[in-house]
Amino acid sequence: MDAAGLKAMQAPLKESYRGDPASALVTLRAQGSIDDEGIACKVETGRALAVAGLHPATGGSGLELCSGDMLLEALVACAGVTLKAVATALEFKLAGATLSAEGDLDFRGTLGVAKDAPVGFRAIRLRFDLDTSEPQERIDTLLKLTERYCVVFQTLNAKPELSVSHA
Repeated sequence: MDAAGLKAMQAPLKESYRGDPASALVTLRAQGSIDDEGIACKVETGRALAVAGLHPATGGSGLELCSGDMLLEALVACAGVTLKAVATALEFKLAGATLSAEGDLDFRGTLGVAKDAPVGFRAIRLRFDLDTSEPQERIDTLLKLTERYCVVFQTLNAKPELSVSHA
């Protein structure tokens, strides 16, 4: 696809977002569950091959993975693996767990429709649904340590220094 094709594909979306800013707000989601046997998290992607493309809200077909979805899936995967590792280290009785993440995007920023609209997630919410008989104090410790040691969570939370280079 060339620039003209991209512009033609996105023009109706941009016009729609200008006329109805609320239509540009999209919530992305990812889900996963911890592995019963090993220290792992199964992330539900629904795709065997990871091919990234534009999100439909920016003109994509929806056939490829959206990087925003992949970011949330990475958060769920990392948090699930970390949860399982911490539970294992604490000898925490965890019969199962389901994790979900959702994030809010305003695609007006991504498409350059509104300069005041941010590019990227406005908010991300991570949820743990635990199957356990452990007391609340131990659950609180498990979640606190999972949050502390989840690399993806901490990377997002700390806003790392980012750089772009060219070779």
